Amino acid sequence: MEKDIGLKVLLVLHILLLSRCSSEQLHSSQAKTLFRIQNLLNYPNALSNWNNDTDFCNTEPSSSVTVICYEESITQFHIIGGKRASQLPKNFSIDSFVTTLVKLPSLKVLRLVSLGLFGPLPSKLSKLSSLEILDLNSNFFHSDIPREISSLTSLQTLILDGNKFTGKLPNGLGSLVVLAVLSVKNNSLEGHLPNTLGILRNLRVLSLSRNNFTGDVPDLSSLENLQVLDLEDNSLGPKFPQVSSKIESIFLRNNKFTAGIPEKVQSYNQLEHMDISSNRFMGPFPPYLLSLPSITYLNVAGNKLTGMLFEDNQCNAGLDFVDLSTNLLSGTLPRCLMTGSKRRIICFSNNCLATGDRTQHPFSFCRNEALAVGILPKQKSSSKVVLALIICGSIIGGVVLVCATIIVVRKFLAKIAAPGKKTRSIVENAASTYTSKLFTHAKYVTRAMKLGSLSLPSYRTFSSEELKVATNNFDAATFIGNNSDDQMYRGQLKDGSYIAIRCLKTRRSNSSQNFMHHIEMMSKLRHHHLVSTLGHCFECYLGDSSVSRIFLVFEYVPNGTLRSWTSDKHAKRRLTWTQRIAAATGVARGIQFLHTGIVPGIFANNLKITDILLDQDLVAKICSYNLPILDENVKENFQNLSSGSKELKSARANNEEKMDVYDFGVILLEIISGRQINTKNEMRVIQNQLQESIMANAVSRKNMVDPAIKNSCSDESLKTMMELCCRCLSRDTEDRPSVEDVIWNLQFAAQVEDSWGRDSSSSDASPISHLYNLQPNSSRNSNSSRI
Repeated sequence: MEKDIGLKVLLVLHILLLSRCSSEQLHSSQAKTLFRIQNLLNYPNALSNWNNDTDFCNTEPSSSVTVICYEESITQFHIIGGKRASQLPKNFSIDSFVTTLVKLPSLKVLRLVSLGLFGPLPSKLSKLSSLEILDLNSNFFHSDIPREISSLTSLQTLILDGNKFTGKLPNGLGSLVVLAVLSVKNNSLEGHLPNTLGILRNLRVLSLSRNNFTGDVPDLSSLENLQVLDLEDNSLGPKFPQVSSKIESIFLRNNKFTAGIPEKVQSYNQLEHMDISSNRFMGPFPPYLLSLPSITYLNVAGNKLTGMLFEDNQCNAGLDFVDLSTNLLSGTLPRCLMTGSKRRIICFSNNCLATGDRTQHPFSFCRNEALAVGILPKQKSSSKVVLALIICGSIIGGVVLVCATIIVVRKFLAKIAAPGKKTRSIVENAASTYTSKLFTHAKYVTRAMKLGSLSLPSYRTFSSEELKVATNNFDAATFIGNNSDDQMYRGQLKDGSYIAIRCLKTRRSNSSQNFMHHIEMMSKLRHHHLVSTLGHCFECYLGDSSVSRIFLVFEYVPNGTLRSWTSDKHAKRRLTWTQRIAAATGVARGIQFLHTGIVPGIFANNLKITDILLDQDLVAKICSYNLPILDENVKENFQNLSSGSKELKSARANNEEKMDVYDFGVILLEIISGRQINTKNEMRVIQNQLQESIMANAVSRKNMVDPAIKNSCSDESLKTMMELCCRCLSRDTEDRPSVEDVIWNLQFAAQVEDSWGRDSSSSDASPISHLYNLQPNSSRNSNSSRI
């Protein structure tokens, strides 16, 4: 009997020992996997404490590393790296890394944040079939999101923010029936959103901001659990998204929504945060938005919403932020907005409200703008609408008939009276030494050229002896710069005026006639904000007529580059905020002249802040533009610009115009920040900071400005400039403003700053009144709007 009991005890002990060995063996296998991960990640600081004695399942979790086990299997694995982690070394293999990870088959939560991981996300990640939470944000993953991720049917949270994913959102995401959080912010995803998003019944957060998505948002009204819809900074639209009435936050900022705000929004009783700013929403502004039961933040700025506000409109007592600015609203600001919480922030500038301040337009402006975009005010009865349409139609028809008659008569008189007059007048205005073949065709000259000589001497031919005397035989003391193609010298003519001389070497095969198209064009580029050409000189080889050197003579601009006055650390003097707006406006007007002052216009000028010079009055002048005089195909290229269909030329000009707008945005970014921008990466970093500060508060915006002027500019003016800058730098060319719209916004910023009045007493401020003839009712394009 005792022997039987002893045998049973030994048997139990043996079974327990085998079980323990099996558990230790399993634990040892997963420990080896973790050490392998440590090695593949190049031994990051967060994992520096791991060694052979580490008991992973019983280690206290930290903010950077967490390992949680259940029944000796790892179920949660978190590694959180530092902010802005750099990319792992090139020998890192994401494929090997994921192959190692899938050896932890019981993982339910996997968070690998800001570790520098890069490469396409391997599809074999789908082997972690138990995953419920997958967070890979702030890494460097690129290419498509693998469609195999839709096989992770237990997935409740998917976060892929801050990577470089491209392509479309996988259509198979609709099979993730328990998914509650989907966030792919700040990537480069594109295309239409899949309709299968509308069947994710458990979805609570859908965050797709800062991508390149286009088209309408799928119907999400059946997602009754959806609380947060974040679609900012895409190209979505035009229809307002259809969502459940239980929605709590809607972020639609900076898209292409154009339709009106649907009446269903009135039923959004749980809506707390609504931002639909910087879109193209039209139609009446619904006053009930101010009184929604849960609303605390409302931003509808930068749209074309119409309608009247009244003093007795109701507001939610918890409403802390309201921005109604830059719409077409009229009437009176509701009393409840002015009498609520002291913390409440209210913005309402650039409407037609009866507030008695200078930030509002006259009522006629909003009415005309509404008519220009086809927003007709509601009438009390249909008969009045019909009557109004008949009257308007009659007036418009009469005006069209009169205009058509005038055009026909003028064309008839022009054919009779001036068969050769255009050619003669153009030849007379050209340099007298030219044959003016280019300008025998009137289409190459527009009325914009008649801006006068700007107090500069007429264009002429210089002799080489005259230039040698002016530069003391091109003495080194007169040398002011060079690049691979040319040298620049400063000279002084006999009349005492200073000039800048650009010397270019040419190939022996070129005769002077090869350069005449370029020379003739330059002779006509006279504008207040361009460095004008005063003349040229051809130096030829002995024995033939081929040109050895070309000397281009420019007006001398004495005050250096715009950068030396805004972002040069060693500058003794810096431009004031008012002067910076004036300089930016000057650059924009110079670009406008290059685009429209001649036909065909000069586009794709690759402008940099070092290409902008300041004269003795601190007026900005563009000194470099796209006329490649040494290009052997310049004549052919010039002719190509004026050939082709009207549609092709229009599309090409529009695209190249937006290239110049982008370059202007980079210049404006440096003007605002006072920081030199020499690489695209530097530009993107500062742009992102600028974008964040716009959405924050006045203090954040002031912190983004050059410290030399941060305390001497108004917040409204600063915000206008910042918003304009970010629009100019939009990835989508369609989202960038036109040059005319740029100028209007700069004028508005100047007007706001002028009314604010803090720079008015500065003795350093240069006169700017001649730059700002602000007439919004007549001078602006009807389709443009303040950004």
